[in-house]
Amino acid sequence: MQLHDLKPAPGAKKAKTRVGRGIAAGKGKTAGRGTKGQNARGKVRAGFEGGQHPLYTRMGYKRGFVNIFRVENEPINLGQLATLDVEGVITPEVLAEHGLAQNDKRPIKILGDGELTRPMTIRAHKFSKSAREKIEAAGGTAEVIS
Repeated sequence: MQLHDLKPAPGAKKAKTRVGRGIAAGKGKTAGRGTKGQNARGKVRAGFEGGQHPLYTRMGYKRGFVNIFRVENEPINLGQLATLDVEGVITPEVLAEHGLAQNDKRPIKILGDGELTRPMTIRAHKFSKSAREKIEAAGGTAEVIS
């Protein structure tokens, strides 16, 4: 097979219909626009409703948009972690077992509200700046997991 042998699949290429080229062409005279009326005579802009108050101005109060890519974090404060009686590494699974993480599908973010009295190794998806400082000041480590 050579480059000059390549052809599109049969039926893949269809010629554009040329309208207004006589009766024999099948789309002559009115050129597929029907007889009379606004659509036969000129252009009608998109969204035009024949003079009726258009939908996009009637719905003007529907502003903004919803970001479908937004990621909701599961916030957990240091004060909540301080009450846990867990030895070893604190992971999202441990937090879910103890009922601190309600939704296991969301990434966990540790926030700095509260105090830590003992060193802890905490693994979470995100840490606030103040939370990281308080964990390290108590002698613990904050490990980010992906």
